[in-house]
Amino acid sequence: MTDDVPEETPDGPGEDAADEAPDDAAVEGAAPAGPGDPVDQVGEGGGDELALARTEVAELTTDLQRLQAEFLNYKRRVERDRELVRENATYAALTPIIEVLDTIDRAREHGPLEGGFQAVAEQLERVVSGVGLAKFGAVGDPFDPTIHEALSHIGEDPDVEVTTCKVIAKAGYKIGDRVVRAAQVLVVDPATPVAEPAEPAEPVEPVETSDDDD
Repeated sequence: MTDDVPEETPDGPGEDAADEAPDDAAVEGAAPAGPGDPVDQVGEGGGDELALARTEVAELTTDLQRLQAEFLNYKRRVERDRELVRENATYAALTPIIEVLDTIDRAREHGPLEGGFQAVAEQLERVVSGVGLAKFGAVGDPFDPTIHEALSHIGEDPDVEVTTCKVIAKAGYKIGDRVVRAAQVLVVDPATPVAEPAEPAEPVEPVETSDDDD
């Protein structure tokens, strides 16, 4: 008696293969991605964020430039005010010393300075010059009402063409362009041109008339 052995059949395309095969109909029937899909939404959202970022950068750049300009203007004002304060302080400190300098000038008019007085005078003049006090006014300078004070007119001078400082009573002083004291001067005017005498008129000869009665 022999045992029955079941026959083995080769593997073939059966139900398992059919289950593993992709469903072509399902693939073909799938709807294409539309504008509302997440991929497109991400792309559109990125463009809006980039434009917004650029706008913010432009606004911040404008604000920064405005702040820089305001800071530069503020810095210039501070420097200008500081210079004005320094100039006013120098003006207030040197104004009383001008009278001392006038005394030195009057002393020089009587002769050269000597000894300790000369040393003190020269040192004082160097100090005030070093802090910006400048002396001006000399004989022969054209008269300028912005820096000269005319105490008197002392006549005319044929050697000048404009009103000229003839005598310096007191020298003038200034700090930079600011006049601390105008120079006190005596001035002369140009000579008045003399009018040439008129030529004498030629005598008029009498006109001869004929005697109609003869």
